[in-house]
Order: sequence, then C-alpha cells, then structure tokens
Amino acid sequence: MHQFIDHTFLSPQTTTADVDRVCQEAIAHQFYAVCVPPFFVGHARNALQGSRVKVATVIGFPYGYAETPVKVQEIRRAMEEGADELDVVINLAAVKSEDWSYVRSDLSAVTTAARLKGKVSKLIIEIGVLNEEERRQVCDICNEIRPDFVKTSTGTQGGAKVADVQYLRRILHPDIKIKASGGIRTPADAKALVDAGADRLGTSSGPALVR
Repeated sequence: MHQFIDHTFLSPQTTTADVDRVCQEAIAHQFYAVCVPPFFVGHARNALQGSRVKVATVIGFPYGYAETPVKVQEIRRAMEEGADELDVVINLAAVKSEDWSYVRSDLSAVTTAARLKGKVSKLIIEIGVLNEEERRQVCDICNEIRPDFVKTSTGTQGGAKVADVQYLRRILHPDIKIKASGGIRTPADAKALVDAGADRLGTSSGPALVR
C-alpha cells in the first residue's frame, strides 16, 4: 500500500513544521509522494533530498476557476521550485456553464505544460459534484487529452467513493491512471478504492493506513 500513497497536507494554515513532518513520514514509510501547497514546494524538495519520494503540489486549488494562463504559470513556477507532479483543478465554473470548448482548451494547456517538462499531470475533476452528462463530457475530454491521472476530488467538496473510481475506470482510457482523494482514513477505505481501480491515493492519513 505504501507506493499508492501521496501523503498530503493542504490546510490553509500549513506551516513549515507541518511540511517537515509530512516529508519525514513519507521517507519513513516509503510513500510515493508528498502533496503540499505551492508555497512549500521548494522546502519539500530540500527536505526530501536523497530520498525517492516525489514532490506533488496543487494548481488552481481548490476551485479551479483561475484563467488558463494563470494555471500554466503556476505549473511552470512549481516545476522550477522542484515539483514532480501537478494536481490541477478543473474549471468547475466552465463545466457548469457547459463551455466544453473552454474546458477542453484549459485541460489541454495544463496537461501540455507538465508534459513538456516530463512531469506528471493529474486533473482533479470533482466528480462528486458533476451530473451524469458532465461526467461523461469531462471523461471524453480527458480521453482526448490523455493526462497521466484523473483525480476524483480536492476533498473540499466531498471525498473519494468506490463507485466513482469504478465509473472512471470503466470510462477512461486504460492508459489514464486514477487518483482517489478525500476522506481516506482507514486501511479498509484504502483497500476498497485500490480494488475499485485507484492507482494512487491522496490522503493525510498515510501513516495510519500502513501501520
């Protein structure tokens, strides 16, 4: 289970001490990555020096409604600071407005910005607040663009559900991996999501999941 976990700390009150703790725990438990606010990417990179743990951060967090050039600049800056993986929030305002051309352009731009530097893109689609038509449209766009991952949620508007992961695994291209995130607090939660098809788990409860 260790290598499924992105050990995450994204509180708006995150401190340097929190990031140090998360990085130390990730090294001790050999988690795949830590996911920290953009402000702390450089610090996390230094704290993880010499380990195999990757640095992930969030872009457009938590609502995703920044304009595309702003998100792309966030990605570039995060990569300069040392981020290996970029978890980018979809523009929910554009989705709810059914502006599919904008959604496609936005997701393509952020995925390409990461891909050009050999970094990993994870598109956070907030599946829990999408209706069936929105889910299908978003997944169709993701199948066109082929990000590295589609991520269920930010955790601010509901968490990962087994049924949602099963839906994504059924609809998405096999090359697109799935990250489940939000509300994963027990080993049983984690196992159920992995069994449903999740390739990565975003959680602040990493140590409790592997004890």
